[in-house]
Amino acid sequence: MVDEQYEHNSGDVIENRLLWPAIQRSDLNSIFTCQATNTLLVEPKESSFVLDLHLKPLSVKIMNPQTPLVADRRYEISCESVGSRPNAIITWYKGKRQLRRAKVSIENHPGPALGGRLPQSEEEILNNTTRSELSFVPTTEDDGKLITCRAENPNVTGLFLETSWKIEVVYPPIVSLRLGSTLSADDIKEGDDVYFECHVQANPPWRKLHWLHDGVMITHNASARVIRSNQSLVLQKVTRNSSGNYSCSAINAEGETVSNQLALRVKYAPVCATDRIIIVGAFRSESLQIPCEVHADPPPRQFNWKFNNSGETLKIGKERYVKNGSVSLLQYMPVSDQDYGTLTCWGQNEVGTQDWPCFFQVVLAGLPSVVKNCSINNQTQHSVEVQCLPGYDGGLPQIFILEVISSRTGRVRYNVTNPDEPYFLVESLENLIHYGGAYDDIGDDNPLKAIIYAVNQKGRSQGIVVKDFYLENSVENRAVLTSNSLDSISPILFGVLLTLLVLCFVIFVRVYYIKATATSTTITNVSNDLVSNSKQGNNKQDSLAKVSKAAKFSTGYITWRW
Repeated sequence: MVDEQYEHNSGDVIENRLLWPAIQRSDLNSIFTCQATNTLLVEPKESSFVLDLHLKPLSVKIMNPQTPLVADRRYEISCESVGSRPNAIITWYKGKRQLRRAKVSIENHPGPALGGRLPQSEEEILNNTTRSELSFVPTTEDDGKLITCRAENPNVTGLFLETSWKIEVVYPPIVSLRLGSTLSADDIKEGDDVYFECHVQANPPWRKLHWLHDGVMITHNASARVIRSNQSLVLQKVTRNSSGNYSCSAINAEGETVSNQLALRVKYAPVCATDRIIIVGAFRSESLQIPCEVHADPPPRQFNWKFNNSGETLKIGKERYVKNGSVSLLQYMPVSDQDYGTLTCWGQNEVGTQDWPCFFQVVLAGLPSVVKNCSINNQTQHSVEVQCLPGYDGGLPQIFILEVISSRTGRVRYNVTNPDEPYFLVESLENLIHYGGAYDDIGDDNPLKAIIYAVNQKGRSQGIVVKDFYLENSVENRAVLTSNSLDSISPILFGVLLTLLVLCFVIFVRVYYIKATATSTTITNVSNDLVSNSKQGNNKQDSLAKVSKAAKFSTGYITWRW
């Protein structure tokens, strides 16, 4: 019994008011019974009820949080709440923003207040536990943010419990390239100092940083005025070659990222398109158009021309030349010897005037002279070398051309050019001789001859026919090919010929041996006659003459045999 006091109100109404000073969680489902009695003759009347409570969650916990998380990868995390009555509502927050992609399951034993029935929903009520599973994809901006799980009693405001998890998100570097804040991209000229700033956001921090110019890696080079300092690149006294696309790349454990490309435009005064003096050959009273091309950024807005010879320097009037973009075209005609000399041209743009002008040397020119002293060297069955001496070049650079043509039709069958000297190597002679069998009548193009020309800006010289260079498709005249015709003799035929030569030599030696033996016998007989007749006197001149002739013949023959 917890209370037996009562109050007697009007009539026959008696009341008892029970005040429970501090309800505990343990009072849940307690049964309170109110009993009234007035005599022992009648059983007491009573009424009971079960105490149901709204309870705050006892605990909330994020289950097995992963760390670190990789950016842009989907994860599933769970939160569990225990002890709320009725079942807790779980909500997720990232920072202050609520996340809604969550799946909730509830576990609880059904109590009297539920009438022994489970609610008709996807939630399963067992053990008074509520679980929620969140599916989310962290981004690079989520690094360091709090993921909060809140479990709240749905019927009583303020009855909630929450827990938070600070997430770490790893990702490849995020790289951006910017021009120095004090520079204007549209006002960079040769000689200026330029610097770039590479901004990197990365987790884990970057460990390597590279700089690229048009895709080529830039290294620190103080002598070339290229200075790398932490996340900055400094280019001192830039030139027009410094123009191009710049970028930087950063590397960490998650990968490498290349920044945006930043185009650097370096403005510069005009410079000549070529760094050499251009020779212009001209006849007297020949009209010339001389182009002067320069490189400049921005393009030149005007040109100037001057003429200089050994006696004077003259400025050329603007009416004699026109501008077309980065080219100035001068109309010029040398009339006398004084009109041959040096022309200079220079341009001007908003950056400045060209430092060094473009040079054109106007010379009295003509056709080149013919080559001379041509000779054939190192001729084989397949190739031949032709060497000549150059003649006068006509005042202009010259090149040399060799053409193999048909003596009958004039058709060019082969040509080769040498820009330096009149030396030519003609190869595949057998193809030249047998050429045309499938397309033309061979007899129409044979025989062939070689002609050499010298060529300059004004034209070509007369042709010189190379002596001893004559190709014809016949057995009698093979020119170079016949010089090695023995190369094509078969080994069997060569052996037969060699055997015949040996036999002929043996027969020849045998015949001479027989003749030599017969001559020796004759000399012996004559000698005996001389001895027998010597006593008869010296008046037998005929015998002596025979002996003398025989002796001379014998001596010559013996010497030949020895």
